[in-house]
Amino acid sequence: MSIPLYDSGIASGLLSGILFGYALEAAGFGSPRKLTGQFTLRDFSVFKVMFTAVIVCAVGLYVLRTMGWMGPAAVFIPTLFFWAILLGGVFIGAGFAVGGYCPGTSVVGVASGRIDAVVFAIGMVLGTSVFAWVFDPIKDFYLAGQGPTAQTLPQLLGLPEWVILLALIIIAAVGFRLGTILERSRGGPFTAEEVCAPDDEADEFALTSASADARG
Repeated sequence: MSIPLYDSGIASGLLSGILFGYALEAAGFGSPRKLTGQFTLRDFSVFKVMFTAVIVCAVGLYVLRTMGWMGPAAVFIPTLFFWAILLGGVFIGAGFAVGGYCPGTSVVGVASGRIDAVVFAIGMVLGTSVFAWVFDPIKDFYLAGQGPTAQTLPQLLGLPEWVILLALIIIAAVGFRLGTILERSRGGPFTAEEVCAPDDEADEFALTSASADARG
């Protein structure tokens, strides 16, 4: 079975990109406040949206494979390179925290006319270019700590896939609840007005919201 649009090349990518971009902007992720709010534990929208997407995708793929509608080779599973992923995660996490964007949300920010998103996107392109330029000298480090080829989490832990899925759902439920508690204690999450307002107005919104919560 072939998923609709799977083999239609640029058309499927364009359609998926438009839908993804619309969803990001509708969720307020075109504003850097959403991502920085995650790091300050004030707004858990990023955690909730992305964890929900992971669970929906994981469960959907599991059902498709179980029903025989998708073969095991239909999904590409990259090989783990421990040190490269660890260091890369540190760099990209720092970039998220400082810039307030990820690659996807920066494009949405550019489409929304945000200057900071343009600067972030330029930096992202420059960083990618620098990595490609220096790849040969750091290739040995990049390939160090190589794990088994295309190993999945159930294979690594020796557990059935449904157990991993159940654990993810439980972790998400607990994380969502704790996130909501932290949001309320820190005056979050950001409202639509705070996401769209300039910095000084957003600060005023935040102070007003915090005062209202204190009186409540």
